[in-house]
Amino acid sequence: MDFQLTEQQRRIVIAVRDLAQSEFKGNAQRYMDGTFPWENMKKLAEIGVLGMSVPEEFGGLGLPVFDTALVLEEIAKTCYVTAMATLGEAGVQTRVISTYAPKAIRERILPKVVAGDCMLAVCMTEPHAGTDVANYRTNAVIRGDRVVLNGTKTLISRAREAGMFVVFTRIDGRPGREGIGCVLLEPDVSGFEVTGTYHTMGGENLHEIQFNNCELPLENLVIREDGFRKLLNAFNTQRCLNPSISLGLAEGAFDEARNYVRDRTVFGKTIADFQGVRWKLAEMYREIEAARSILYRACMTANPFPDPLMAAVAKITCNEMSMRVTSEAIQLHGGFGFTDEYAVSRLYRGARYGTLGGGTSETLRDLIGKRIVDASDSGAELLAYDMIGVDHPAA
Repeated sequence: MDFQLTEQQRRIVIAVRDLAQSEFKGNAQRYMDGTFPWENMKKLAEIGVLGMSVPEEFGGLGLPVFDTALVLEEIAKTCYVTAMATLGEAGVQTRVISTYAPKAIRERILPKVVAGDCMLAVCMTEPHAGTDVANYRTNAVIRGDRVVLNGTKTLISRAREAGMFVVFTRIDGRPGREGIGCVLLEPDVSGFEVTGTYHTMGGENLHEIQFNNCELPLENLVIREDGFRKLLNAFNTQRCLNPSISLGLAEGAFDEARNYVRDRTVFGKTIADFQGVRWKLAEMYREIEAARSILYRACMTANPFPDPLMAAVAKITCNEMSMRVTSEAIQLHGGFGFTDEYAVSRLYRGARYGTLGGGTSETLRDLIGKRIVDASDSGAELLAYDMIGVDHPAA
């Protein structure tokens, strides 16, 4: 499989890399207190990045998943908070609006996303239901030409900044997965309230939201049937974009550690002169490159959404690799790595989120295991050899 970038991909990667390294890196610490990176988002909007997932007819770039992952990787090398904010404009919520919303809503909202004037938030997690979507209690009742929304969502990003919320909810109280749908809500609607804020170790704030008899026009009910399947399809994209941030965090920490051990001297020589240190760097590099290969391959399966098995494998691999690499980067910095003055501490804290958001590693391992067992029973294609039409090697 050829991962050589096209000229267009090279241009956007270089543009984002230059911006992130020159503008974001030196200011990343300022966003660790929950401050939203509006300045960074405006700069990204100026070079078209916030329109990556927006169709061209609404002013966006309409880029595939692979291109979006490349951009998030570059941003994450320098600032986790900005990468997560960008993910909000390139992830599930934008794709739901682009795919399912009426044209009038798309024409009104998507150009604002491209310009950086409208942040988007997706509302899935509830106090008693994270991955367990089938047990949602938030409910939207259809009353003539209106939809009335009630319930609570928690651990929601950008709740105080968002101009549009994509809310996955039960429809008319229908039980189980079959009852899941999706509504769009703007924060000025009566009954909407942000009721709590949680500051995270990664720097960004997450929030609790309540919907108390929020009345919405029927056109805001954008997914009424088959919502669970559509949600999972969209989340396979998220399971490639989340790990692209993990990959970028690991690369940023690796670069910081490599530079540090080259400069730091002990016992009359640099730390990099010690074999044990070089071996640590070699292992970090090996893990990063192995994870990159799996992630890029998963991204390339998108048509328009990535293969669920490959996306799950890529997410676990990159998330867990990132925790190990950023931790080793701290170790190579010694006591300084434990301080806020060095970037590796911040990158490590960002990496810890990866295994929690977009499907926990435990949930995804179960998904992968079930797919393996089901494929064995049905004779379905599973391994890379099957996917590319090459016979298995002889035992």
